[in-house]
Amino acid sequence: MSNLSPNFWKNKSLAEMTEEEWEALCDGCARCCIYRLEDEDTGRIHFTNVHCRLLDTETGRCTDYANRSVRVPDCVTITLKELESPYWLPKTCAYRLLAEGKPLPDWHPLITSDPESVVKAGARVCDRTICEDDADVLESHLVDWLE
Repeated sequence: MSNLSPNFWKNKSLAEMTEEEWEALCDGCARCCIYRLEDEDTGRIHFTNVHCRLLDTETGRCTDYANRSVRVPDCVTITLKELESPYWLPKTCAYRLLAEGKPLPDWHPLITSDPESVVKAGARVCDRTICEDDADVLESHLVDWLE
């Protein structure tokens, strides 16, 4: 992160960010790697405790980030277009927060300069999830601790 300008997320819009800045917004919480279900009638998002098989639960990062969309067709790449309606992203997601004009959480690694601050804050979900390969019906894995 040493090549990044201090507070770049405060001084640039999402559209103005470099690829390095864009990627640095990810805090490694792994919440976007959690399967969720959307109520078709209300649009409400229901989170599960089931994570994608590509998630490295030690680091909170994808094990095949470059090829994730090919290997997992349902994996959504977060783009400016996706952020036009970011309701489906976790409420602590930096991309969602900035798209909604809100600040990053105090524990975000860009603020603390500590990549483990997400873990210390209890924001990483890896220790509370199971791999999709070990899950049965998603509806039986709904949780409310991600709401």
